[in-house]
Amino acid sequence: MTARRIDAIAVLLVVATALSWWLGEAAGGGRALGQGAVLAVLALAGFKGALIALDYMELRFAPATWRRAVLVWLLLVTGLIAVVSVGLQR
Repeated sequence: MTARRIDAIAVLLVVATALSWWLGEAAGGGRALGQGAVLAVLALAGFKGALIALDYMELRFAPATWRRAVLVWLLLVTGLIAVVSVGLQR
């Protein structure tokens, strides 16, 4: 992986982290986040997890089975958290 790609991914991760923090602080304000904010934070977490798995853990060039297994696991975990979180808000 090139230094330019590593830097670009690091910037993306920092921006996504800052956006997640802002959503949590702005939408939360000492109370529970709304459903939209929760889903946005979870989507950002999934995006960050995929970037880390594919690029920093170098699964982008690993066998497809491993890459799919990790990404499906990430999707299942964030999806389950989303379902539980949205279900608790009703």
